[in-house]
Amino acid sequence: MGVGTWWEGTRHCGGRSSPRGAPAWPGRKAGKTEYVLVEAFRDDEAGAAHVQSAHFKAAQQTLPPHLVETPRVVNMSVPQQDWSLLGEMAVPGTA
Repeated sequence: MGVGTWWEGTRHCGGRSSPRGAPAWPGRKAGKTEYVLVEAFRDDEAGAAHVQSAHFKAAQQTLPPHLVETPRVVNMSVPQQDWSLLGEMAVPGTA
């Protein structure tokens, strides 16, 4: 499986929850050699299930030869059950 195939396989999550509660949004290029990917997991168990998944294991085998350096990660737990509203962009007439 090539990198393009792997990436296409992850796009099905595009802002929707997977069965493990892991929404993934398409990444964005931050420069010619940097790509930003944001993932969110329902809980620690969902994150662990993602790392043990077949597509993640495939990525571990196929992606490293195409990387310039080891990817960096910010990992944090947020004590809330849903996304917060962005008050600065509130849509009039909605709660």
